Amino acid sequence: MMKDTEPYVKKLAEFMGYRPISREEGEAGAVQEIVRLCSFKNPSNLDVNKTGVKQQTKAKVENNFYFRKGKVGDWKNYLTTEMEERLDKLMDQTFAGTGN
Repeated sequence: MMKDTEPYVKKLAEFMGYRPISREEGEAGAVQEIVRLCSFKNPSNLDVNKTGVKQQTKAKVENNFYFRKGKVGDWKNYLTTEMEERLDKLMDQTFAGTGN
């Protein structure tokens, strides 16, 4: 999915109820632009997200705190085994009966 995003963007747009991307839009690079705007690189590179601080009650949190690497599997660097198991169980319960 990360290597060949175009069919997934089109499928997701259709699932969300948007009209199909026309051939002209595809040739003009619409899908690539959607992928670029939605990529992890785009929001993390915006100046507003690189600087500034958000006041969270008594703690101040820098805006860039909310962005990680955007790499598949990077969650393993942040979640414990117990958290992973709880998340797996929650996903199994939530998506039971919905198909693969």
